[in-house]
Amino acid sequence: MDDRTQQLVNRDLSRVWHPFTQHSVWPADRPIVVDRAEGMHLWDTDGNRYLDGVSSLWVTVHGHRVPEIDAAVRAQLERLDHATFLGLTHEPGIELAERLLATAPEGLTRVFYAGDGSSAVEAALKMAFQAGAQRAGGRPAGPPSLYLHVAEGYHGDTIGAVSVGGVELFHATYRPILLETRMVSSPGVLADGQSRAGRAAEVLAEMAAALEQADGQVCAVIVEPLVQAAGGMLTHDPAFVRGVRELCDRHDALMIVDEVATGIGRTGTMWAVEQAGVSPDLLTCGKGLTGGYLPLSAVLAREEVYEAFLGAPAQARTFFHGHSYTANPLCCAAAVANLDLMAERRTVEHAARVGERIGELTGGIAGHDGVREVRRAGTMTGIEVEAVGERTGFAVCQAARRRGVWVRPLGDVVVLMPPLAIGDDDLETLCGVVEESIREVVG
Repeated sequence: MDDRTQQLVNRDLSRVWHPFTQHSVWPADRPIVVDRAEGMHLWDTDGNRYLDGVSSLWVTVHGHRVPEIDAAVRAQLERLDHATFLGLTHEPGIELAERLLATAPEGLTRVFYAGDGSSAVEAALKMAFQAGAQRAGGRPAGPPSLYLHVAEGYHGDTIGAVSVGGVELFHATYRPILLETRMVSSPGVLADGQSRAGRAAEVLAEMAAALEQADGQVCAVIVEPLVQAAGGMLTHDPAFVRGVRELCDRHDALMIVDEVATGIGRTGTMWAVEQAGVSPDLLTCGKGLTGGYLPLSAVLAREEVYEAFLGAPAQARTFFHGHSYTANPLCCAAAVANLDLMAERRTVEHAARVGERIGELTGGIAGHDGVREVRRAGTMTGIEVEAVGERTGFAVCQAARRRGVWVRPLGDVVVLMPPLAIGDDDLETLCGVVEESIREVVG
């Protein structure tokens, strides 16, 4: 670590509080100070190069410093940096909505912008409650106010998003201050020998019973389609998503699919829910929306949900929700450029091939005694290793770091989530280094 790096680390340690970081041990982990990036790689202030194996937390699509997105942001800077979206509009926000809806599952007709994944989920939860309340009018039981969600789910870190989460490590501390909800088991946690289809049927039966017991008080069911990402890359059968749609229709509850992590091509289709052949009432997206450049998320809604908010001003049916930087023009311009590139380069099709290649390249390690399971949907991959001490997954990632690859674990699950545009050589390096690192740590 050279003098400049040490000075930056010391300044950081004296002033900064990092997310999802235990600062009592972080200094001993030799923090990396990222200095620059290009293509699929990051460089630190000591000149070391790292392959970005997790897309800078699952957001990078084409890699870093993409000329076309750079140019789009610069061009937008020449016209409009920011203007409120409260009662005003602008072309980048309009164009992005049109582009998103052109790719969206059938029936989604409106776009509401938010800032990040959590804020999109918060907006969707509030939409579901308010739409139900305004449709219910003055019914004696009051408006439906419960949300049904899934164990091991993760939807962000704001209060509403945590309320419908189910990862105990992240969420248990906050239970006393959360919304009242109903939770069913995870469709991605299988008993020995159980098939994913069998597990899906089992959890759907549990969900049906929960909805019956709630007796019309559930306003929405929220799921992550195909992959519970932060839960450890837990995958489930598309039949589960189809079953949720059927149950929502039967019990007059809205279906929210959280595609913040799974959307924008990550599972080999533009939206993971496509693989189940159903359409939700509300869909959240974020992460890769701007290609990994700027924070922007959105809620895509059915027209019936949107119409529940229409009325005379005196009726106060407006969706009183938003933030200062809603639909920031720079973010929208980056997102439009990203979607243009994805269409031009057929990025979603390429991502599907990348996912298949990851499956081939991780086939060898899947049978290793120190590997419990390899789980994958598209490019979203989790390799669960046997614990051989504290922070085994972290030790694997440190070993990969020494070999020039940056990956980050979820407990003892080593996550591979490369940029969608990654080429064969870099992909082989990523999977090869992770395999070597696993063998080093778990034997």
